[in-house]
Parts: sequence; C-alpha cells; structure tokens
Amino acid sequence: MCAKTTGGSEEAKRRAGERAAKAVEDGMVVGLGTGSTTAYAIEAIGRAVADGLEVQGVPTSFQSRQLALEWEIPLTELDAVSGVDLAIDGADQVVDTAEQVVETGDDTGEPASEHAGTDGDLIKGGGGAHTREKLIASAADRFLVVADPSKCTPVLERPVPVEVIPAAHSVVADRVRDLGGEPTLRLASHKDGPVVTDNGNFVLDCAFGPMGDPKPLDGALASTPGVLEHGLFLEMADIVYIGTEEGVDVRQY
Repeated sequence: MCAKTTGGSEEAKRRAGERAAKAVEDGMVVGLGTGSTTAYAIEAIGRAVADGLEVQGVPTSFQSRQLALEWEIPLTELDAVSGVDLAIDGADQVVDTAEQVVETGDDTGEPASEHAGTDGDLIKGGGGAHTREKLIASAADRFLVVADPSKCTPVLERPVPVEVIPAAHSVVADRVRDLGGEPTLRLASHKDGPVVTDNGNFVLDCAFGPMGDPKPLDGALASTPGVLEHGLFLEMADIVYIGTEEGVDVRQY
C-alpha cells in the first residue's frame, strides 16, 4: 500500500495517480516515478498488468523498483529500450496560476469542463531521486505529473534539492551562496551523517526564496562543477493531474 504522508489527502493522491495510470497502453515502456502519489499510479498499473496489460517499467529509484516488483510489473533499464513512451512522476511543488482547469472529472476520467492550462514548472527531489527522475522524464515522449492541491503554487519557492558528489559538497555550497541561496546538507533521519542517494551522492537543499524566473538559476546550477543534477524541472511536464476530493483537475501544455 502507499505510504501515508503529510500534505494532501490520500484520496486526492489516489485520484491523481489512478487517473494518470489510465494513459498507459498495451506495449508501452513507462517511466515509474518516486513518491507517495506516484505509488498509487504504480499500483494501478500493477492491477492492469494482472488483468493482461503488457508493459515494461523503468523505475526511477530503489523505492519505485521495489513497489513495481511487488505488483509484478515487468521491469527494464533505460539503455535496454529504444525509448520511453511516457513517464509518470510526482512533484514537491508545481506552478499553477490558472483560474480554470483543462478538465475536471471523476474516477471514470469523464471531463466536466475544458479551458486553458498553466506553465507547470516543478520542483522535485524531496525523495532524493531527482537525477534519475529527470533523466527518464526527459527521455519520455510524454511526461505526466501527479499531484494534490497542497503541491500547487503561483511561484516556485521551496528549497531546490541539488545532488552533489560528496567531495564537492562544500564547494557547491559556496557557489549556491554566491547565487543568493542558503544550502543545507540533507541529513539522514535514522543514521548519523548525510542522506546518500541511490547514486552514492549527497543532497544540498538550497533555499532561494520565491523564484519568479527560475531559468537563470537552472542554468547556473547545471553548469556548477560537482553538481550531478538539481530539482528544477522547467518546461518538462506535458500534463499535470491534480487530485481533489471531488475528482481530478488536468492541466495540459
């Protein structure tokens, strides 16, 4: 079962995850994201596989791999396939400035209304898996994001997770300060010392405050030696499914 987390309700997360899973079709290669909302999508895909759906999953983390194995979803690796048809993943924060939604529907996916969407920029990396998440999302033909209303914001403002090689964490931290940010080495909760990612690296959570235009920061972080990847996902989402207590709001770009 999906882990219970703070933020949006489990019902809202379930609606978003299950709605996105409906986009998966027979024969697809699917990127399987990380997090409590995406877990509902993986479970829904697993149930469809049990009913005869043929797919291959590309997990973004140890967590998503274990959940996919639990649901007996056939797995593969990025270098073993010619491409990824779609990726489904969550977000720690998603820009949502639309006064209206593209589609509102119940669990059947039937639309109730249609209208324009928003830009859909994201911050990801709360689970420390953003490097592989970004790799798979960028390789996918379509990138579907699942979220609940607690993740929506008019402007990105959460600390940006930055994965760094261990030997470079202090150098990168100095660079973040030069860029106007405040870096904090992410510490593990059940062991002494820092969190270690699936790639064997550290994570700096870098607070920059509200980012009206995150593109310059995107480029500056990406070009910093010692940075493997950062958690700004700009202009990458094709669709964002926002689960609510009543249904699912869909933003399409």
